[in-house]
Amino acid sequence: MITPTASATTLSTGQAVDRLGEFTVVDVRSPGEYAGGHLPGAHNVPLERLDEAVDALTAAAARGPLLLVCAFGNRSAKGCARLAARGVEAATLEGGTGAWAAAGQPVERPAGVRRPWPMDRQVRLAAGSLVAAGFLAGRVWRPAHWLSGAIGAGLVFSGVTNTCGMAAVLARLPHNRPDGNAVPFKETLARLAA
Repeated sequence: MITPTASATTLSTGQAVDRLGEFTVVDVRSPGEYAGGHLPGAHNVPLERLDEAVDALTAAAARGPLLLVCAFGNRSAKGCARLAARGVEAATLEGGTGAWAAAGQPVERPAGVRRPWPMDRQVRLAAGSLVAAGFLAGRVWRPAHWLSGAIGAGLVFSGVTNTCGMAAVLARLPHNRPDGNAVPFKETLARLAA
């Protein structure tokens, strides 16, 4: 049974396994996260580049259904909503690649590729470090407490809007970029459009 949500159709891991061959799978995580392990046959179109890929995704959707995936399902649900606003239907995988792997399903990992931490873990480390730094520096120089307050306000904003500016910044860091073995973005778009 497929469960419709406000912005996308959500499939459980079992449903996705049964229908995997029907879908064009699009992983919306950063290239580094994607390289660390993804669903078999998935194409990498990072969420921040989804608008660039709309034409290719529209062509892929015309041939068959799209399944968007991410680490836990939040980014893929956002991607589905953005595509729906442009008239492109897509489903999202409930629990993302985390649930997929936990269910014992195969995950493709290129040999010899380093695996960065999941983005949510990187965000927690960065935010926690900045809050702690602001607190400690504030003991010596009182205005430094504003750093902790600013990060806390950013986290509240992130929770309310279900967006994460810190994740967008972290995704651009070198350790979250693919190495030389990754498929170039333009080639991914060409494969989706073909």
